[in-house]
Amino acid sequence: MTTNTTLSPPRRAATWWEHRTYPSHLSQIGQVRADLRCDLAGFDPDLVDTVLLCAAELAANAVKYAPGGKEFLRALALVDPHTLWLAIADEGGGTSLPRIPAQRSDEEWATAEGQRGLMLIDALARAWGHYPLGPWPGLGLGVWAAFPVTPRTPEAP
Repeated sequence: MTTNTTLSPPRRAATWWEHRTYPSHLSQIGQVRADLRCDLAGFDPDLVDTVLLCAAELAANAVKYAPGGKEFLRALALVDPHTLWLAIADEGGGTSLPRIPAQRSDEEWATAEGQRGLMLIDALARAWGHYPLGPWPGLGLGVWAAFPVTPRTPEAP
């Protein structure tokens, strides 16, 4: 299990991809995935699939938990040769911070219809957390996940 920590975005990164904004609607999740697939061309396919799945969950949460938001933002960075960092930031308006519900029994989890996305991210990412978009409450929230990158070795001729 990874640690849920509140941290700011990385101050330095080996590579930053262009930030992308999307209309705050569930129909945009396919575009988020398509853009990520393009941006991560050349990375390990298993890593790309993991990032796509987690990005879809984070984007759906941004739409659901930031009512009235017009857009959400995707940020992507290769922090160092071993860490890929993804964040989805909403426009605010939510009333709670992201968390995995802790007060559910096994039976309640078995029949739960929602709130499983962060459990998925917790299982697939090295770490995840959240950060405020500004110094005042309600300006928006970024939720990030970090993924291990295994450098590829050149294939023998």
